[in-house]
Amino acid sequence: MSAPILEHIKSILKTLPESPGVYRYYDIDNNLLYVGKAKNLKKRVTSYFTKEHDTYRLRVLVKKITDIKTIKVDTEMDALILENNLIKSLTPKYNIMLRDDKTYPWIVIKNERFPKVYHTRQLKKDGAEYFGPYPSTTTMFILLDLIKQLYPLRSCNLDLSQQNISQSKFTACLEYQIGKCKAPCIGKQSLEDYETGIKHIREIIRGDIYFAIKDLKKIMLEHADKFEFESAAAIKKKIELLEKYQSKSTIVHPSITNTEVFAIISDEKAAYVNFFKITNGTIIQAQTLELKKKLDETDEEMLVFAIHEIRSRYRSSSKEIFVPFEPEFKFGDAKYIVPKIGDKKHLLDLCYKNAESYKREREKQLAIIDPERHTDRIMQQMMKDLRMKEEPRRIEGFDNSNIQGDYAVSAMPVFIDGKPAKKEYRHFNVKTVVGPDDFATMEEVILRRYTRVIEEGLPMPQLIVIDGGKGQLGAAVNSLRKLNLMGKVTVIGIAKRLEEIYFPGDSIPLYLDKRSETLKIIQHIRDEAHRFGITHHRNKRSRETFKTELSEIKGISDKTAQKLLTELKSVKEIKEATLAQLTNIIGQAKAKLVYDFFQKQY
Repeated sequence: MSAPILEHIKSILKTLPESPGVYRYYDIDNNLLYVGKAKNLKKRVTSYFTKEHDTYRLRVLVKKITDIKTIKVDTEMDALILENNLIKSLTPKYNIMLRDDKTYPWIVIKNERFPKVYHTRQLKKDGAEYFGPYPSTTTMFILLDLIKQLYPLRSCNLDLSQQNISQSKFTACLEYQIGKCKAPCIGKQSLEDYETGIKHIREIIRGDIYFAIKDLKKIMLEHADKFEFESAAAIKKKIELLEKYQSKSTIVHPSITNTEVFAIISDEKAAYVNFFKITNGTIIQAQTLELKKKLDETDEEMLVFAIHEIRSRYRSSSKEIFVPFEPEFKFGDAKYIVPKIGDKKHLLDLCYKNAESYKREREKQLAIIDPERHTDRIMQQMMKDLRMKEEPRRIEGFDNSNIQGDYAVSAMPVFIDGKPAKKEYRHFNVKTVVGPDDFATMEEVILRRYTRVIEEGLPMPQLIVIDGGKGQLGAAVNSLRKLNLMGKVTVIGIAKRLEEIYFPGDSIPLYLDKRSETLKIIQHIRDEAHRFGITHHRNKRSRETFKTELSEIKGISDKTAQKLLTELKSVKEIKEATLAQLTNIIGQAKAKLVYDFFQKQY
């Protein structure tokens, strides 16, 4: 493996997510080598490149890998199903094809009066509801058994039309006699009561099992009350298995078929479009495109470009395209769908998460491989988000600290190119403000800081961040106006409660996306101002409160005084100490200063 390829793989490994998913290995010609699943993508994929492999075939595979792509999913079960689909559809060179090519089972709720509920391995377009598939048949049968215990259902194939029931065409069977069916065939159970049970069953299958577990516990206690401990133990086991089980697969639903899903996220430099191809409710293709922006293209333009590229590449002709918003451009007779709720929205959200994950991984790789370009991108994004005329290469933040107006200080952290420049940090002891007046304190500190910047020709920041809302921001603006700096530097305030960003003269705050890099940097500046200010405030308060007679001795520092007090416990003991005792603690020169000072007082 050559050095550039090795570095590329290393950068990917550093940024892999610690979540379930599927990984794909590619060779230098972009041929798919292998598809695998993982409970933790980072651990699993990293192990290929950090462990000594026993088999020759595995060593050859690792040597051929030049690129890695991943798909995140919500659960390990989803990863198993997706891996199976991708292996079958893509036939990678190094994957062993499944000899048992059976399909996974589904749970069916038939579309009929008094619907039957059962399992099947065949999907049919018969109007029935199919849920699954279930990689674990044990889990599926536990769920079906639970459903039958909670809601006795019919298992027969009788035509339970209203007319047939009213004409008494049927007689109750053994299932009714043993309590496994309430005999709707002879009118012992109403359609309304039966449908209520079916409604609850749908909710259980979809994952809302809270009330199901509650009912199971009730059944378990009933067995225990009757001293049927073996039956109670069996129910307990089902509860434990059900609590571990996630019944709804985020990747599958048979009502979603022959469909494309697209999600897009973008920044100043690029757009990231994730694509899923859905057939019979399962993902059979997945890809993320990274599109470089040239002329500040809109998300709509980039999304249309990506849809056209993907449909051409895969020769796709799906009639449904799930998108986060509806573009004006149409692709033949294909219909755009913007999901709002349910399985379709969940699928779009999963597509979005993969685009976001890919973007984060690329940004982390960029920060490692090309930190200068990474910084340029962040600066461009901040400039856009904060409506600035130039990039905020130098940022100065301010925060005040005091206790009821005493020991008032202000802290100023400095960030250069989005990172803390701790040697540039400054703190201010407030001089003109009496009492707890945060606004006046801010006004004084800003005036002092930027008067000095102007007079001494120090670097002027492009952005000033004030920790506080409109009041603190207004105070800072007053001082900047006095110095004729308004319009020459951007100043904003950040309020803690909802992380609102305030601009001078604008009563409506800006709310940045909680995941945005701009907000994270502003929060970091605010947190640094708070930390640095609190540290200085504590030090000052400690110095102010540590005042004893020893403080009056010229040449004796607080540290020396503290050392004496630690050893001799009180000023009284220090006064009564001999010169030899003092010398043993703080040395001859300082001991003589202390000894002579107190001798003069007697």
